[in-house]
Amino acid sequence: MTRVLLLGGTGDALKIARQLRPTDVYSLAGLGKVPDDLPCAVRVGGFGGSEGLARYLDAERIGLVIDATHPYAAQISANAVHACRAAGVQCWALRRPAWQPQAGDDWRFVGDWHELIAALAAFRRPFFTLGREPLAHLDDIPLHQFWTVRCLESHADTARSRVIAARGPFTLDGERALFALQGFDVVVSKNSGGGATEAKLDIARERGLPVVMLRRPVLPDVDREFATVAALLDALRAHRP
Repeated sequence: MTRVLLLGGTGDALKIARQLRPTDVYSLAGLGKVPDDLPCAVRVGGFGGSEGLARYLDAERIGLVIDATHPYAAQISANAVHACRAAGVQCWALRRPAWQPQAGDDWRFVGDWHELIAALAAFRRPFFTLGREPLAHLDDIPLHQFWTVRCLESHADTARSRVIAARGPFTLDGERALFALQGFDVVVSKNSGGGATEAKLDIARERGLPVVMLRRPVLPDVDREFATVAALLDALRAHRP
């Protein structure tokens, strides 16, 4: 029987984990809530890079790795591919499609943090939905700006910042109320894809706000790639009836 290691941390990964077997392993980096109601084992923490992961695959007799991490977790995805090649194990990946701009959208793409900050220079109340990265820059907020940062971790507010600790999915009504209350004039986002956090883009379009969008990283090729959870689970059932 093929033993599966699922690299997760996303809502889609959790859906896959709920369909795994007791001998399989769901791996989390350790951020956010650790589920305690899964049919499979749960492992929390890193592996020590690609070499450490390769040793783990060999020691635990893993026969298939499924990468269902965030589209921007480029280092983890690279480590998974390198480790699988070293251990002679197949690597599958869930790669959900990126969001596409629609009529009325004003998306401004940037490649890194420095480009992002430059793109925000003219704005006063940006809404950051990038995860934890902005927390490292709260002491560098320009004098004319007030930042709202939404991420998984709680963090003390400052005179020029507010941190909202929350996990999606987020609704249209909830986002509409938040935008109206906080008076955002620009949204900062990763192009994560999926429906859990897409409502912010709908409200930005509704309010005529620009979106500063961080480009997706280039991810390595894998043995099999899937755009949906359903397609991946169908392939997994066929792979090990």
